[in-house]
Amino acid sequence: MERRALGKGLGALIPERIVDDTVINDDTVHKEEIVYVQSGQIKPNPFQPREYFNQTSIEELAQSIKEKGVIQPLLVRRKGENYELIAGERRLRAANSLGLKEIPIIVRDVSDQDSLELALIENVQRESLNPIEEAHAYQHLMDKFQVTQEKISEVLGKARSTITNTLRLLKLPHEIQQEMKNNRISFAHGRALLEIDDANQQRRLAQDIITKGLSVRELESLIKSSRPKGLRRKVGQGQKEPLVLILEEQMQQALATKVRVIKRKKRGHINIEFYSPEDLERIVNVIKGGGK
Repeated sequence: MERRALGKGLGALIPERIVDDTVINDDTVHKEEIVYVQSGQIKPNPFQPREYFNQTSIEELAQSIKEKGVIQPLLVRRKGENYELIAGERRLRAANSLGLKEIPIIVRDVSDQDSLELALIENVQRESLNPIEEAHAYQHLMDKFQVTQEKISEVLGKARSTITNTLRLLKLPHEIQQEMKNNRISFAHGRALLEIDDANQQRRLAQDIITKGLSVRELESLIKSSRPKGLRRKVGQGQKEPLVLILEEQMQQALATKVRVIKRKKRGHINIEFYSPEDLERIVNVIKGGGK
């Protein structure tokens, strides 16, 4: 299967042609057809990278489906007499909560690796994974399928440095990872905590982030002041400031593409990459607040 970068959009995987009331069997179902099946025939994706689903978000989606139906078909693959979900678990949960009997699907013949990649792409595009879920998904791709960081970067349209820094979060103590899953500690805070080698100090500062509401800048100042003078890092010629790197990565996550921040004293510019006219339109919509 051809790998598709995130910039090309999940829509590139889904055709516009709709075929109604198609009999589902190996002779009649084609990869480009949208068909309707019983919701009970669709089984969960064992490679689903998302561990937590916001119930309020599911209820809002259910209300939309109640009014307008399931506009976007689910992406599935064959599993015996049934189907295994690849992408669209939020839609499936919302539809099931309404008791819908039939759901539109597109059947794809994909490998386990492709199933994980497509599920990861959809989650990054439509509703961001928390950083720890994303890191676990990357690690699973690397461990189970020997996928390189470069390949993950290519598939998701993200900078290699972003993949590396996300994976590094798995080095944090379990308690801090859990707080990141609960969105009480941000990606930028987690990355700053990685500058400390002492796990207990990391835990103490993590508690300060939660109880005192420390900003990333305040956290960095605390970390810097706690270092012996001889070990304090200096920003050298051509080396980006930590805050600039964090802002750069935050924009890359928000826009799901490579972003470069070039800062020169008080001025500078931002380079945002796109890979097709459709990708450019997607990025513009995100910037304007139209969603991914």
